Amino acid sequence: METIKEQKTGKKKQAAIKISGAEAIIHCLLAEGVDLIYGYPGGAIMPVYDELYKFQDKLTHILTRHEQGATHAAQGYARVNGKVGVAMATSGPGATNLVTGLADAQIDSTPMVCITGQVPRHLLGSDAFQETDIIGISTPVTKWNYQITKASEIPEIIAKAFYIARSGRPGPVLVDITKNAQFDEFEFTYEPCIGVRSYNPVPKANIKRIEEAAEMINSAKKPYIVFGQGVILGEAEAELKALVEKGGIPAAWTILGLSAMDTDHPLNVGMVGMHGNYGPNVLTNECDVLIAIGMRFDDRVTGSLDTYAKQAKVIHFEIDPAEINKNVNADIAVLGNAKETLGLLLPLIKKNTHDAWLNEFKEKYKIEYEAVIKNDIHPTKEGLTMGEVIEEINIASQNKAVIVTDVGQHQMVACRYAKFNQSKSNITSGGLGTMGFALPAAIGAKMGAMDREVVAIIGDGGYQMTIQELGTIFQNKTSVKIVVLNNDHLGMVRQWQELFFESRYASTVMSNPDFVKIAEGYDIKSKRVKKREDLKTAVQEMIASKDAYFLEVCVEKEDNVFPMIPSGASVSDIRLK
Repeated sequence: METIKEQKTGKKKQAAIKISGAEAIIHCLLAEGVDLIYGYPGGAIMPVYDELYKFQDKLTHILTRHEQGATHAAQGYARVNGKVGVAMATSGPGATNLVTGLADAQIDSTPMVCITGQVPRHLLGSDAFQETDIIGISTPVTKWNYQITKASEIPEIIAKAFYIARSGRPGPVLVDITKNAQFDEFEFTYEPCIGVRSYNPVPKANIKRIEEAAEMINSAKKPYIVFGQGVILGEAEAELKALVEKGGIPAAWTILGLSAMDTDHPLNVGMVGMHGNYGPNVLTNECDVLIAIGMRFDDRVTGSLDTYAKQAKVIHFEIDPAEINKNVNADIAVLGNAKETLGLLLPLIKKNTHDAWLNEFKEKYKIEYEAVIKNDIHPTKEGLTMGEVIEEINIASQNKAVIVTDVGQHQMVACRYAKFNQSKSNITSGGLGTMGFALPAAIGAKMGAMDREVVAIIGDGGYQMTIQELGTIFQNKTSVKIVVLNNDHLGMVRQWQELFFESRYASTVMSNPDFVKIAEGYDIKSKRVKKREDLKTAVQEMIASKDAYFLEVCVEKEDNVFPMIPSGASVSDIRLK
């Protein structure tokens, strides 16, 4: 039987065919352009896996070692290439193991469709073996979810799932399918979803608001752009660069906005947020017009809202109306896709320069360089620093690698010092802060961008949360490069304990196994570095490798990440030590 890739061609509709619900699911995925699924089989989803077996030449399934790993791999895949990531699991614990990945994708706006099996319809609500109300559980952490109980529902719901996941502000969708619906046969046809009643994913751009924004920007003495992932999701990188250059406006990024603009661009002034750069944080409270593009004013960016940019007029470019005035009140709100709205704004912006204002960022950078950066990337002390490891990776990869980070000190250091010259190059767990994210996400990123170098930067704590995914790398010969920055501590928590809890290191000291032996057990080439003189060669060898590579770097145990804005403090109160 031929794969049904398109039922609606614009000329004539393909005739219906009678197939099982399980086979219909496969046809729906193929029709949506899916070629890769991450998952873990079990009883309630077994009919779909049986059909997957028959379609191996068209649809690749990657067996992860845990369902959470499947969701993070799907996230990495989606983040690096913009497609919808797909994960699949069985009912009960298989489904509940997806929840962390769903929550992560929801807060970081990652398009993902998760398909779960469920007990037969007649057993729903009976506490049957491996029955869990995954719809109720996942409702708070999905953009939409739905339980299919009849085979005939499958085409419409799967089409709707993909449409909702990828449209507007992207997000995760879960579809739960009872086992009877997988077995039952029905007359199958497929039509892609092109709209959902009452759902308006992209607000229409308001020209008057755009004109008002242009007037405010043109008259500003100290305009300042803070951009987030909305630029990347909206594919508005070129428009952002044109705006920055035409208006001569300093621009800073959130960690999810990182790589939307070349890190070495002269108007790219660095990172905002708790561990961001000194100038971008302090000068937030000195600009006269703050232009927020595709970012949501997260608490880690704003610090105390009572003191955040109170002197500035705020222009907020945003696709999701729910984000407008949620945390920071906007004087002008411009709703819509960033590519469209910035494109309409550009002709109205006057060519300008703000050299004196830009010099304020440069002066603040000099202060930060002497107090922090120099010691991070060119240390004189004996122990290795995380910053110098990131710098060596930049050099060896020529700033072209996709960097996937876990959560903790290493994440902040990597986001501060990694350099990029291509968008969709920084993949990290931003809003949820999920330890264990990086290893499976790097697998997905590599599979989503086979022509790019993918380097996972992980701490010794987060690494052990999903270390079993080394088995996925081993089975699929995925050439991911893994760097564990090992300080034998839960580093970020330890830093807070040192600074705010009088160095009471409660449950943050790690007794770690031999990571090199573990990696070698999975047939992954491995090396451990303890001395500075061995670092450059080891990083070069890792980047040059055609296969997976594990590099453990033993770094200073009690190094802290600075600058730092204490929790709840003003961005002006950022600490350099």
